[in-house]
Amino acid sequence: MTTPAHQPPHHASSFQQYIQRPEQSGGTFALARRARNLLRRVPVWSWRVLMHSVKASENTRFNVDPIAGVEYFHDIDFVGDGIRAHRLDVIAPRPPTGTAAAGPTAADAGAPRALPVYVYFHGGGWTSGDKASLTKYCASQAEGGMVVVNVNYRKAPRFQMAHVLADANAALAWVRQNIAGYGGDASRIVLGGDSAGGQIAALVTAASFRPELAQHHGLTPAVPASDFKGLVQHCSVVDFSVFFDKGFVLSLNFIRMLLPGRRTGAGQLDSLRRGAGFLSPIEWLDSRFPPVFVTTSERDFFYAANMNFIARLREHSVPVDSLIYDWDNSNTEHTWQQNFRYPESQEVYRRLHAFVRKVA
Repeated sequence: MTTPAHQPPHHASSFQQYIQRPEQSGGTFALARRARNLLRRVPVWSWRVLMHSVKASENTRFNVDPIAGVEYFHDIDFVGDGIRAHRLDVIAPRPPTGTAAAGPTAADAGAPRALPVYVYFHGGGWTSGDKASLTKYCASQAEGGMVVVNVNYRKAPRFQMAHVLADANAALAWVRQNIAGYGGDASRIVLGGDSAGGQIAALVTAASFRPELAQHHGLTPAVPASDFKGLVQHCSVVDFSVFFDKGFVLSLNFIRMLLPGRRTGAGQLDSLRRGAGFLSPIEWLDSRFPPVFVTTSERDFFYAANMNFIARLREHSVPVDSLIYDWDNSNTEHTWQQNFRYPESQEVYRRLHAFVRKVA
C-alpha cells in the first residue's frame, strides 16, 4: 500500500490572500479539535456515540435559510424496499418561466437542455450520517447549474463495504434510468462525497474501469466509465495506508468492520493490509481516471491521505484541481465544506461549479 507523506508539501489557495481572519469554527468535531494531540486510535463505538449526539444539531445548523431557487424531490426509493438507507433526493435548478418543470415528466417537449448530474454521498465514518444534513450543500451546487442527487446507503458495522458499494451502484442505476425526467443528462455524471462518502465515490469510480476491483466487491457497474466526467473529494478517505500509521486518530477496527470475516490472530495485520487495499481508492488509480477536484486542509484528519492521492493522480497524468488550506484557517476542520457560512466553503462551491462546467 501507499506510504503516506508524513510532511506533505504546502499548497496554499490564492483565496487565502484576500479573505479576512475567519471565525472560529464549531460543530461536530469541536471536542476533537481541542483534544487533537491527545486523540489516538478512536474506537468505532465512541465515534458512533459522537456522531449520534450531533446528528440532529447538524441537520438544523447546516440547513438554515433554505435555498428557494431550486426544486426539491425528497426520499425517492431507489431500490423499492422502503428503508431509509435506500432513499435519495433530487435537487434541480428551477427551469425558466414558460418551460416544463423538473420532475418525472420533464423529459417531454418543452424541457430545457439537460444538465450535468452531481451524485453525492454523505460522510460519517461509514457508521452514521444521513443525506438530510447535506440538503443545503446540495442545493448550493444545484444553484450552480447541475442536477444534484443526494444519496443514502446502508452502514457499518451491520453492513460491510460490499453492501455500501451495492447501494451506491443501485443509486447510479436509478440515475441512469430516471434522471432525464428531472432535467439531468445521465451521460454526464460527476461523483462526489465527503470523508467516507468521498471514499465511496472514488471506489465506485475506480470499479467502473477496474474489473478486478468490481469483481472483488461483487459489482456489475451500472454506469459505464465513459459517463463519469469528474470526481469531487472533500476531506476524503482515499488512502487507507494512513490507518496503519502509529498514533493515527482512528483505530484499525474501522477497517475490520468494512471487511468480511474476522481478521484476528497470527498474521492478522498483514491480512488487514491486504483487505484494506480493496477499500483504498489510491491503489486503483491509472490514466483512465476522470478529472478530480480535491479540497482539504492541514487541519483535516485525512490531510496526508489527500496529498498522497493528489500526487498519485499526477503521476498517472490525471487532471487534478485542488483547494488546500493551511493550519491558520480555523474554519477548515474535517468536512468544513458542509457549513455554507464559512467563506472557505463558499470558495469551495465557486470552484466546484467551475470544475463541473469544465469537465461535464
